[in-house]
Amino acid sequence: MTRHIRHAAFFCALLLAALLVNAARVQVVEAPAYGDNIANRRTTIARYGQPRGDILVDGTPVTGSKDTSEHLRYERTYANGPMYAPVTGYASQVYGTTLLEHTEDGVLAGTDPLLSPFPLWGAATRSRYPGGDVVTTLRRAAQEAAYEGLAGRKGAVAAIEPSTGRVLALVSAPSYDPSVLSGNGSAVARSWSTLNRDPDKPMLNRAVRKTYPPGSTFKVVTAAAALDAGVVEDLDVRTRTPDPYTLPGTRTKLTNASDGCKDVPLRNAFEWSCNTVFAKLGVEVGVKRMAATAGAFGFNDPDLKIPYSVARSTFDTRVDRAQLALSSIGQYNTRATPLQMAMVAAAVANGGQVRSPYLVERTVRAGGGTVAAAGSRPMRQAMRPSTAAQLRDLMVDVVREGTGTNAWIPGATVGGKTGTAQHGLGNSGTPYAWFVSWAQGDHDVEPKVAVAVVVEDADADRGEISGGGDAAPIARAVMEAVLKSSPEHRR
Repeated sequence: MTRHIRHAAFFCALLLAALLVNAARVQVVEAPAYGDNIANRRTTIARYGQPRGDILVDGTPVTGSKDTSEHLRYERTYANGPMYAPVTGYASQVYGTTLLEHTEDGVLAGTDPLLSPFPLWGAATRSRYPGGDVVTTLRRAAQEAAYEGLAGRKGAVAAIEPSTGRVLALVSAPSYDPSVLSGNGSAVARSWSTLNRDPDKPMLNRAVRKTYPPGSTFKVVTAAAALDAGVVEDLDVRTRTPDPYTLPGTRTKLTNASDGCKDVPLRNAFEWSCNTVFAKLGVEVGVKRMAATAGAFGFNDPDLKIPYSVARSTFDTRVDRAQLALSSIGQYNTRATPLQMAMVAAAVANGGQVRSPYLVERTVRAGGGTVAAAGSRPMRQAMRPSTAAQLRDLMVDVVREGTGTNAWIPGATVGGKTGTAQHGLGNSGTPYAWFVSWAQGDHDVEPKVAVAVVVEDADADRGEISGGGDAAPIARAVMEAVLKSSPEHRR
């Protein structure tokens, strides 16, 4: 009898061990699968059962959480939603998250293990903590200036701090209010459908997710390549360029929007944006060196993130000499985001160095403790410091007496470059108006801001559609906002 009891006890212990092993398997091994299963409502209920952390601009939240007292309790709210939508994205109970709401979701939703005082334990238990906050690099005044400048227009603005890579403004127009997608009612589905059907694509982030032909603003890159390669050694020596210029290997003649471009030195060609001079310079530099310089500025980089991904700006490396000529004036297959062109202007302002742009300064716990900080950003040399100094002079001349006079700011040194980019079948579309620039206050030790502006629907009633007329005033307003808010200016 004792032997049978002993056997039964052993069998019961074995069953108990099996139950414990299975429970451990479910809790540890299978937990992620169960948690991510679309049929599991517990995760969704828990996700919206507490307020979401906030995204901050100049220390003030531009997001919030509203208690609906419903099953999915908290909905996302946005202050000045359309102005900040290209930064925040949306956090929807139906359609998920985008942009900062997506890349920083772990911190904002309270699931990041680093929010725990004991991160390893938090990762093992998959616990949820009070949502943390995301502190952005944006300047409110600059964001407002960019948004107001594009009011009623279609286009984008990107502004960065040259010495650090901090993104100071990021605006896309037309925009939308992310709050209309926050909940889960029928109105959300209708808003989603309306936004996606809109031909103006208000949910497209034009500042970082759309590429444009950069037009004459790309001549900054071509000039840098020509100076670094020694193709041009003196800004004031005549370039021996015909007007019109016949594209190599073709009968196609390239002309200029302004007169007097024949044989002009690089200084005058840059000031008055002579296509013929820069097309010829690009051919003389060659595909290999042009592509290397463009790459050093950030073109053809598929991995740029700020922290959400940025569309790849492109300079075609498989072109013939005629195509290279057009590529060198920002046409053919050359494409760039506004953020990329802001990086080009920043490199000139920063002695030829390109800092990787970033949008998140740090993330913090609900109690204020730092979770992670941006730290020092990677840097690369886009051109020689001496070349950058020469380009700074050229860009200053454009604003002082060239095509960019609308960007001039009293009490500051401003450099700029205008651009008019053709597009559409047979160049039938309204040209895109570009302006890239940088500014340094008279009391600043270094340039404080670099800006790129593109306007898609430039004023078609003007005799000459140009970045100087349509985009430069917007850039000036953004640069003024940054300069006025800098510590040196306030002293």
